[in-house]
Parts: sequence; structure tokens; C-alpha cells
Amino acid sequence: MNEKCAVVGIFGHEEASKLAYFSLHAMQHRGQEAAGISSSDGKELHTIKKRGLVMRVFDEAKLKTLSGGSAIGHTRYSTAGDDSILDAQPVFARYDLGEMAIVHNGNLTNAEEVRNKLIEKGAIFQTFMDTENLIHLIATSEKDKLLGRIVDAVERIEGAFSLVFLSRKKMFAMRDRHGFRPLSLGRLPNGGYIVASETCAFDLVGAEFIRDVQPGELLIFEKDKKPKSIQVFEPTPKHCIFEYVYFARPDSNVFGQSVYQTRKNMGKELAKVQPIEADVVIPVPDGGVPSAIGYAQESGIPYEMGIMRNHYIGRTFIEPTQEMRDLKVKMKLSPMPGVIAGKRVIVIDDSIVRGTTSRRIIRMLKEAGASEVHMRVSSPPTTDPCFYGVDTPDKENLIAANMTTQEICDYIGADSLAYLCEESLLKSVNSTQDQYCTACFTGKYIV
Repeated sequence: MNEKCAVVGIFGHEEASKLAYFSLHAMQHRGQEAAGISSSDGKELHTIKKRGLVMRVFDEAKLKTLSGGSAIGHTRYSTAGDDSILDAQPVFARYDLGEMAIVHNGNLTNAEEVRNKLIEKGAIFQTFMDTENLIHLIATSEKDKLLGRIVDAVERIEGAFSLVFLSRKKMFAMRDRHGFRPLSLGRLPNGGYIVASETCAFDLVGAEFIRDVQPGELLIFEKDKKPKSIQVFEPTPKHCIFEYVYFARPDSNVFGQSVYQTRKNMGKELAKVQPIEADVVIPVPDGGVPSAIGYAQESGIPYEMGIMRNHYIGRTFIEPTQEMRDLKVKMKLSPMPGVIAGKRVIVIDDSIVRGTTSRRIIRMLKEAGASEVHMRVSSPPTTDPCFYGVDTPDKENLIAANMTTQEICDYIGADSLAYLCEESLLKSVNSTQDQYCTACFTGKYIV
């Protein structure tokens, strides 16, 4: 599983591009492949985008060229398209009404069908991104104003999308009817506005959280006006539950709830339904930390940081032999023998995807002296790929789709393995299945 993308929109602030930059930095965990910002000075749009982390793409000089009181930004992890710079966002275009830029978090499930129809009508595409479909749909719409063209365009697409559009004078923000991907609205200290994928961006720029953008809602931002709301689609919420399990930062509020608290709840529920006698509870950092805290609190078993994570490990281009793969795991995660040697250890992780990393972690803990290693996972088995904006392995590469729990336990070398059930997961987020998409656990796709 890899992160999706992050989007941000700033409206009504003289240093809009700088606030967009800091917001993207706060949401860097959602995508590390490329970053981009488009700004408007009221007369024209300015765009910079490049492969790399936010801090490497932008500096003070570049941000000064992104002048104006409004800006939108994006960090990318490719879920559709190629990994070239052409497929980075924002997507910018000039058309008959002027200039426009778009950022998108999600995945359009009918992208290929829409694209082929546009090509048949003479459209020329520059990228492989599903987001570029929107540019062509807006440019070819017969509506005479941008608002009408945006509505016209989104009515022809399906799937998951949190979108922010920027023109020379206005900004628009919208979520799909199911609200798969998060998007929140906040107020800046000077009275301007921000929309962002996660509220951790608000905290960094000092914005006040107002509310979530509703599923199917379109917000219009104009100078000296409060945001105007249009309900384009009737909302039928099916939020991505994996935002709580793994993707969102713990200090964010997503879909109206604290991510940190929901992960602690998952750990507590896991301790209730999958108890085991042990001496210590440790997390796989960083994703397993809140759940491990919850498990320890509920079970009464001491919590320890038995594995330390090196946060400065980037991509390695060494030939991926088995020896080198094992070495990279050791570079990233280091056991603490003084904490785990001679002890029965419960290790908590948020998910098991292919199983290879879990196998190396179990081996590492036993080599460090753990007498027993019991793995507990704070989500159900991941059995199906996602088509709504998550980069997921194919079904044949998802270990839980091809092995039983006991077979997985034997493969990773644990003394026992147990998952959180779907019912307990939903209980952890104080909800029923009606409000969340759990397709990655059930194969029941919404769109």
C-alpha cells in the first residue's frame, strides 16, 4: 500500500503560495514522488512542479515567482498515469475562458472510457493522468461560465475525487458524492480560506477548522465573499476507512474524527477480541504506534518501543537481491535487544500487504532474543485492491487473498497471528458499514 496524494487550496492571502508550500510539507506523507503549486495574481496563473519532495522542489526564490492571493498545490504518489514530470500536478491549461489549474486526490474509475471519447472528438492529451480528462471536459463544455462547465464535467466522471480548481479570479473545491477522499475547509488568520486533504495542514499555518467539505458538495471562493456552497450530488457517504488505518497523519481529524484516537480504539478492540499472554507490547513504527498504545492500555501488558525507526532512509537503487532487501529493512527498523530479549512479545502493525516486511521483522525480533513473537494486526486482512486512489498491489500479490491466516502465520514465522475483524474496526470508528468503504477488506466495491 502506498499513500495517495494531498491537495491544498489557499484563497484570499497575500502569501498564498507560501501557505500552500507549508501545507504540502505537512502532508508530505501522502505522496513523495512530485510536488507542484499554481498561483493566481488576478491576471494570470503561475505554475511550478517537479519530481521530488516539497522542500527540494521549492525554495524562497521560486515561491516569490508564484505571486498572488490564491494558490493550489499537490503532492503526488502515482495511482494513475506514468511517473514522469508531465504527470505531476497541478494540471494547467489555457482555454477559451482563460487559464485554469486543477489538483486531484483520488482515481476516476471511468477515466479510460471518457478519455477515448474525447480523443475520438479530436482531443490531444499530454499526459496519462485521469485528471487531464477534466481539463478537456471543461474546455469542450457548452456552458458559458466556468462554474457551469465544472458541474458539467464532474457529472460525466465516476470514482473518487477531491478536487481544487483555480482560475484567475476564483477557486473551486469539490468532493465526489461518496466522499471517498478527505477534504476540509478552514479559515486563515487574516480572514482568507484554506481547503486541504488533512487538518494537520491547518495547524501548521494557523488556520481554524470550519468543517469538512460534504460529499457531493462544490464550494466557490470569490474575493470579499464567503464561500458559496452548491450540492451537485446527493451525498451517499462511503469514506475510505484506510485513512484511519494507515494513510492520514495521527494529528489530523479526518471524516470528523481524530485519527490518533480511532487508531487507539483499534488497538483496544484488538486486545478485546484477540488477547494473548505476553510480557511486552511493541509497535511496528510508525503506523502501529497508536494501536499498540491502545492494546497495551486495554490488556494491561506494558508498552515499549522495541523497534526504532530510521526516518532518513530514502529509495535505494542497489540490486534487489534477498540479502540487500533484508539489509534495507535493518537500515529502516532496528530492534532493541534490551527491551525484547527473553520476552514474549506482541508486535502490533496496521496491516499486512505482501507479508515480506512482516516476515523480516519477525525474524529480526527473534534474532534479537525474543522468546515468542505474536503478531496482531489492527485491521482486517487486506484481500482486494483499491480503485479509488490507493496504489495497491494486484490481488495475486496480496498475501491474505491467497493464504489462510495460519498459512500467513507460518510464512512470516510468528508464534501466532490475528487480525482485527471488520465489525470491531467499524466499532473503533463509531460507525456502521453504511458510512465507510471497506472494499480492500471485503471486495465489495461501491462504484
